[in-house]
Parts: sequence; structure tokens; C-alpha cells
Amino acid sequence: MEYMQILANRSYLKMVYGIIFFCVLEGVYGQDIEWTHYLGDKHSRQYSAADQITPDNIKDLELAWTYHTGGKDKNNRSQIQCNPLMVGGILYGTTPDLKIFALDATNGDEIWTWDPQSKPGLTTSGVNRGLVYWRKEKRILYGNDRFLHALDSKTGKRISSFGDNGSIDLKKGLGRNVENLQLQANTPGVIYKDKIIVGMRLGEGPAPAAPGHIRAYNLYTGKLEWRFNTIPQPGEFGYETWPPNAFKYIGGANVWTGFSVDEERGIIFCPTGSAAFDFWGGNRLGDNLYSNCLIALDANTGKRIWHYQFVRHDLWDRDLPAPPNLMTITQNGEQIDVVAQITKSGHVFVFDRATGKPIYPIEEIRVPTSTLEGEATAPFQPVPSKPAPFSRQLFSYNEINDVTPEIHADILERFSRIKPHTPFMPPSMEGTIIFPGFDGGGEWGGAAADPNGILYINANEMPWILTMVKTKNAGENSVSNGEAIYTQICAVCHGVDLMGNIAQKVPSLVDLEKRMKREDILKLLETGRGVMPSVAFLKQSQREAVVAYLLGEASESTNDEESDNRDVLGRSPYSSTGYHRFLYDKKYPAVKPPWGTLNAIDINTGEYLWKVPLGEWADLAEKGIRNTGTENYGGPVVTDGGLVFIAASRDEHIRAFDKATGAELWKFKLPAAGYATPAVYSVRGRQFVVVACGGGKIGTKSGESYVAFSLPSQ
Repeated sequence: MEYMQILANRSYLKMVYGIIFFCVLEGVYGQDIEWTHYLGDKHSRQYSAADQITPDNIKDLELAWTYHTGGKDKNNRSQIQCNPLMVGGILYGTTPDLKIFALDATNGDEIWTWDPQSKPGLTTSGVNRGLVYWRKEKRILYGNDRFLHALDSKTGKRISSFGDNGSIDLKKGLGRNVENLQLQANTPGVIYKDKIIVGMRLGEGPAPAAPGHIRAYNLYTGKLEWRFNTIPQPGEFGYETWPPNAFKYIGGANVWTGFSVDEERGIIFCPTGSAAFDFWGGNRLGDNLYSNCLIALDANTGKRIWHYQFVRHDLWDRDLPAPPNLMTITQNGEQIDVVAQITKSGHVFVFDRATGKPIYPIEEIRVPTSTLEGEATAPFQPVPSKPAPFSRQLFSYNEINDVTPEIHADILERFSRIKPHTPFMPPSMEGTIIFPGFDGGGEWGGAAADPNGILYINANEMPWILTMVKTKNAGENSVSNGEAIYTQICAVCHGVDLMGNIAQKVPSLVDLEKRMKREDILKLLETGRGVMPSVAFLKQSQREAVVAYLLGEASESTNDEESDNRDVLGRSPYSSTGYHRFLYDKKYPAVKPPWGTLNAIDINTGEYLWKVPLGEWADLAEKGIRNTGTENYGGPVVTDGGLVFIAASRDEHIRAFDKATGAELWKFKLPAAGYATPAVYSVRGRQFVVVACGGGKIGTKSGESYVAFSLPSQ
């Protein structure tokens, strides 16, 4: 008995010493602060409690390590948009060719990699913006092309019990056949209990598009647990806002940006995109619920709790660009849990999280009507009274770029030939100014939310020009079937003139016969590659007709059932000439600077704390023209140390700003532009800031590295 008591005492002492040792370690090294979810946490706050790096010591911040992923496109068209995760001292991210990797988060040493092409039938199209970590089973869930994969986070091995040997095919279970339509799992879903809830990227052009239904899958088995139809079916709320049976042929209304979750209330917040086709909606007359909506769903069942539609019958590609921020604000001495949604138009809408009641009044403004055949615009659109827009809303003569007299004269002449700009001016054949542009205002990098109720948002102020053209029908005025299909499907990206789009990294198709063989073009049309979607929904004879047109070969104009493309393209009478920035000399925006800004908004009051330019043009700076800002992609992170970190700008720098004043305190030139949201974390008391340097947009070079910064080690 005495011996047993001694053993018990020793076990007790061992436990006590262990606790003391752990506490000493915590005192010496500090507690790890992880980055466990896409954009930081399930509230999408892009916030870190790390406070080691401060305005006082930021000048000492230095490069800690660089990880070279490989996989960069030799033609300079690849990107990395991944916001990496850091869990348990391991950093997880993806490469330009969509491999997944695990690194030691303190030094960048590689632990494992997994190539999705190692599984037969998998491809690497599109981009990846992040990953999902399931702590309970220590798994990584990862979207690539049409698939969602489950991997062991320690080894990178596939979880064979999940779905079909570790993968779910997201083209299944949408309620209609979408086998040959575009669908990519580019942004991570979110976990609620034992479910993963996912969205996807879909086609948005005149070609057929898949429906953007929101789905929840069992994390253990991969089986579908619920589906919310974003294009309502008979008997469902919102069905009357579409033509009858629109759910059978209209696509889009998808969540391509990611989700936010209020776990305490069991609510998932789902920001949706526009219905397809983006710029003509004569075949989808009505308000088109649930496109362009924030939808609050019961995360257990997928049932609607409330929704708000930001753009009715969207004709401007005004998708909601990022997951909403879940915040707690204080008004009249009362704390209110809110959801704040940024938009491409440069607005912030704020709602009570539980009820959907607007925190600040929303006004209904009358908007212009369309002159296009068969179109019917919504007569009113909503605009919040507060906060004020974080991007300019009107591109008038007074806003024309006047950095130099030559620039002003060139832009003025072209400006006079386009329809005068006003918010919600419908698409036209004369040319309509989209401002802020197709990429915001706010964009997919998201906003950062401080616990004190302050929202930090980077914004673009770039005008674009949208020009509609009549689609061509085979046999009409000697138009070949190949040319008719090209103008309706391909011209949106490659241009009616086949010249491509340098700023968008879309190659010219002029003299294509000198660069590609017929069989290679046919294969590319069938499979797609990178950001180019497959057009496998076309019949073989139709793809051959397109190739004949591109190669300048004779192609008969036929109207038989096999080659008729009208059913395939939804009988849309219009297409567009593509996505074109309004630039001087293919370089400077047509509007006065600033062209990119970083903003701090107090959501408690709806008032601005500060607004500063983000980035600058080196050649203009050399001439003394400073603080112009630049276009930017990727979002900010705010920290308890009093800083806002953001890369994003086209000048290839990462910067740190004082979160209280907006003063720029530090910057570092990256190996390629950091068009991704950084991750901020601490391991054993040492804080790191990591960003993917993928470049590859708006004319900047592509990159393939992740870089980490920290203070010098002691």
C-alpha cells in the first residue's frame, strides 16, 4: 500500500512538473497564433491577434525565408492567389500549377507535396485561392478543377474513405447535366460541424452555364447532405422572379468567393454572383433571385433564413466579390453582431446578423433603362446611406486623367464618343463605362475587420468600357458557322478582331496557324487549359468549324441540326467585345489618380477614419508624380500589433500601414506581385507575415514563390 502511494505521488509530481515546464515554455516562447481558415477565421475577418511586430519595430522587419514552388508558366500567364494556412507549425499552400504543399512554417522547409495529376483524370485548370483544414481529423480539403479532394495533413496522402477514393466530383448533384460546362472549385468552402459547404466558379458568357447551387457534404464520407437552389425551382421562394422553368437552362448565381459562418447561431452567409449571361438578360427577365445576394442559410439544413439582393437583374457583372465580414459593433451603448458585405461598386452594406435588418438605411435609386433588343432593366437599385462609397461613383469630364496634357487630350477625345457615365448605365452598342470597374471597388482579396469594429478595405478605381455587338448567325451575310460561334463564345476574351487582351494575359489568335497544329487547337477547345474553360458542350462539327475559322480555312455555312449553334448559345442576340480597361497608351487609367486606395471605416458609426493611396507607378514617381495608387488584387490583414499588412499593388511591393492613422511605415519589393491575401501567425512567440508572389495579372510578370517576413531572431 505504501509502495502504491509513492507511485501515485510520483505521478502527481510528474504531472505538476510538466505543467510548470509548459508554463515556463509559454513564458519564454509565447503561445502559437495560428491561421487556420481561409482569410483567417470562419468570420472572414482577416485579423491576427499577433502583436510582436508593431509600428515601433516594423523598420526592423526582414525577409525570413523564401519557398520556390516551381510550376510557373513559361509564357508568363500563371498566378498564385492562395491565402495559405498555418496550423501546428505547418504552412499549407498551393503552387501555380495547383499542387499542394506543406512546409515548416518557421523556415520554409518542404515537408510534403501532392500533385492532383497523380490521380488519373484530374487536371490543373483555373486558380486556387486557399484550403480548408479539418482539425478534428487533421485533414486538408482542397479544390482543383471540378473536384474536391481530402488529404491527410501530416502525410499528404489521400483519404480513400472520402467520396470516390478521396475526391468528390462537383459536376454531379446539381440537378441537371453539366458534364461539358465550365465548373471549377477555385475558392475553399467552410466547415460547420461534420459538413463542408462549398461553392464554385462557373461560366458567365453567352455559352451555356451550370447553376450555382450551394451544397453541403459529409466530411467523413463525402456524401451530399443538402443543396440550396440559387436558381429557384417550382414552389421555392423566388421562383416568380425568373421566367418559368429558368432553372432548366439559366446558369450562374454561384458562390465563387467563399463563405462566412456564425457557429453560435448556426448560420452560413453565402455571397452570390450574377446570372449568366453577364451583360444581356432578355432570356432571364425579372429580378433573378438569388443572384447578387447575401443569403443567410441554416447551416444544418440549408434552409433560407433571410437574404438581401444588392443588384436586381444584373447586367454589369456585379458579383459579390468576397465573403462578408462578421463583426460586433457598438451603437447607443449596445453591442450588435453584424455582417458587413463589400461590393464591386465600392459600397459596404451592414446588416443585423440574425435578422437581416439593415444597420444603416438603404435608399432605392431610379436607374436608366436598356435600349438593347429584348432587355428589361430593373427600374430601381439599392444604395446604402452609410458608409459613403469607398470608390468614386461617377466618371465625368472633371475626372479625366490630367497627369499630362497629352494623356488628358487623348482620353477626352475617346470619352466624348462613349455614352455619358452614370451609375447603372446599361450595356450598349455605343460603349458603356463601367466604373468602378469589373474588378471593383472591392474584389476577392476581401476586407479586414478589427475587433473594435473597424473595417480595412483596398479598392480599385479603374474605368472599363463594355461594348455590346450583335451576334452573327451562320449563313447570314456569308458568315461561317465557325465565325458565328467564335463571336458568341470566344470574342468576349480574345476579341472580335482576334487580337486578345494583353492586360488580361489573353493571347492573340492572329496567325494562330503559325503556332499551333489543328489537332492541338481541337484538343484545347475540348479540355481547356489554365484560366481558359473547355467548350466541350459544342458538337465536334462545331469545334471543327471554329478551328477552320481561326486558321483562315474555308468553312461551309450550314443550318442542319448537327451544326446549328443557336440552341447551344441560348439564342442570345448579343455578345460583347470583351473586358477592356479604359487606358492611355495601354498603361495609365483614364481617370484621375488615385487608382488604388486603402480605406479604414468605423462600422460603429459608418464614418471614415482615413483613406490613403495604395501603390505607385515607378516611372511617374521619377517625374515627381507620387501617391497615384495602382490597381490591386488580394486583401489586407490587420493585427493586434497595430498594423495593416497588404501586398496587392501592381508595383510588386508588400506594405505595412499604421492601422490608426494610415501612415505607410514599411515596404519591401517582392520577387513578383503579391496578388493574394497574406497570412499572419506566430510560432513559439515569433511572428511571421507570409504572402504568395504569383504575379501574372495586369501585365506584370508571373512568379512562383512564397516569402515570409519576421523580426530578427534573438
